[in-house]
Amino acid sequence: MLIAEDLLLLVLDDEKGTLASSWVQQALGGAILTELAMAGSVEVMPKSGFTPAKAMAVPGRRPDEPILAAAYDSLAVKPMSAKNAVTNLGKGLHEALAARLCDRNILRRRDDRILGIFPRTTWPAADSTHENAVRGQLVSVLVQGATPDARTGPLIALLSSIDLAHKVVDTRGVGAGAVKKRAKEIARGDWAAKGVKDAIEEVMAVMTTVMVATTATTATT
Repeated sequence: MLIAEDLLLLVLDDEKGTLASSWVQQALGGAILTELAMAGSVEVMPKSGFTPAKAMAVPGRRPDEPILAAAYDSLAVKPMSAKNAVTNLGKGLHEALAARLCDRNILRRRDDRILGIFPRTTWPAADSTHENAVRGQLVSVLVQGATPDARTGPLIALLSSIDLAHKVVDTRGVGAGAVKKRAKEIARGDWAAKGVKDAIEEVMAVMTTVMVATTATTATT
């Protein structure tokens, strides 16, 4: 399972099959970029002065996994700014990952129409066994204070970037505020190797920029 697949399962409503955030596309792109960095397939060069952070493929490190390989190929053709990488790698990824999860009988596809006119596809849960296991790992880190590992760390950072970390676990007993604070601490990536830490920091920065810009646009319309 990709980190992006775990992220998608957590942000999909199990019954309705709808997304919990409008920023999931960018978060999924960030998950792919982070996983490529973890595998040593992509290097993220931090921002320097007026030069934005850049993501570039590492020659000879193409992954075998099909979705990661496709993302690697796009960066191998032309390095991108971290912002463009997160946005571009996330395009269409929600549907592609959901379809794969359907093939594994984890999700099921449901096609209907809004108001009987507009077609819509949703992805309710078919088998929540894996998702529940992931939630259990997140509870141990976010609520019980366990040390994040190489999968839970970036997953929590990505959830924090779209302000959902406190919504995917039961916060009773500690409070949502404490969970959000813990998620932000984990997002700093002190547990991660430098390349992964750089990727996570840039993903977080991109998500902050996108969310602020979207909020500003909404406020002026």
